[in-house]
Amino acid sequence: MSKSPIYVTQPTLPPLDEFIPYLEKIWDSKILSNNGPMHQRLEKELADYLGVKYVALFNNGTNALLTALQALELSGEVITTPYSFIATANSIVWNGLTPVFVDIDPITLNLDPSNVEASITDKTTAIMPVHCYGNRCDVGAIKAIADKHGLKVIYDAAHAFAVNDEDGSILNHGDLSVLSFHATKVFNTLEGGAIICHTKEMKSRIDKLKNFGIADEVTITDIGINGKMSEVNAAFGLLQLKYVDEALHKRMLIDEIYREKLCGVKGLSIVDKVDGLESNYSYFPILIENEYPLSRDELYEKLKTENIFARRYFYPLITDSNPYLKFKSSLLGDLLNAKAISDKVLCLPIYPDLKTKEIEMIVKAIYEYK
Repeated sequence: MSKSPIYVTQPTLPPLDEFIPYLEKIWDSKILSNNGPMHQRLEKELADYLGVKYVALFNNGTNALLTALQALELSGEVITTPYSFIATANSIVWNGLTPVFVDIDPITLNLDPSNVEASITDKTTAIMPVHCYGNRCDVGAIKAIADKHGLKVIYDAAHAFAVNDEDGSILNHGDLSVLSFHATKVFNTLEGGAIICHTKEMKSRIDKLKNFGIADEVTITDIGINGKMSEVNAAFGLLQLKYVDEALHKRMLIDEIYREKLCGVKGLSIVDKVDGLESNYSYFPILIENEYPLSRDELYEKLKTENIFARRYFYPLITDSNPYLKFKSSLLGDLLNAKAISDKVLCLPIYPDLKTKEIEMIVKAIYEYK
């Protein structure tokens, strides 16, 4: 048994002595929030690093999702995936909108565009796809459908920090893209998130909405939310940004080791990366098929006995949770691919500080069936 637990992910922490000067600057400035200098600097540096026009920082990714939907003034129905973290659907319902769940592609695990078009009604106003595990959605097909039917597209890009395709950052697709900077993400600000937008006018609207809808000292223009990122979180992000390329490289090497060592395991398949995509190696999902001697849940429990804590991302489906059983589109007969993948997926530990000997321990546990 491993002496210390190995979790599916661990936060990347920069050197503490390098963080102290940032805190001292905040202390001296006495500016803790409300678009302070650290906040402004991080928005600019992230926009430059990611290759996007505008970044609006938030205190977490969920508030960013909530605000993205509000910023587009949507009504009616929003088509989305059942195969995601619960915040994706929650943000739709919190805006008074109806989620319409459609099935995923069994290879990419993203929304299947053909299912999207078949689910459009006269009440549909938007599509919210998820770049699952950082793998790009079929952005071309989704754009064509959205343009044809006059729909907005908001990408839940929580997994997609620093992911590029042939056109540059995948965050530039859609009307808005939303990032999560939670502690377990590839890039984190301890807790945080962001909306990526394409115009100065939309950036201004988002900034008002995340600050209660305040336009000036005496004017409220919208029913907004408190979504502001603090200076401490922004400072942590600035420091993280110095190390993110190194972290991404280490994740790539871990991914390569896993793929080499697990390629011969009968009944185990590795989720492929989308061709032509620059991955961020945010997750390492495997699928446990019927030919493997253990079920997915049996392997999951076995790994725990070895102090290896993998995760069943995403199980159960959003549509299997109590709040979403009432929606017509939650009927499992219409979500066969999502249900099948949810029942056999397992994400193995992957983070920059994961040691080779720990990877070998994980692989050995997978090979040893008893």
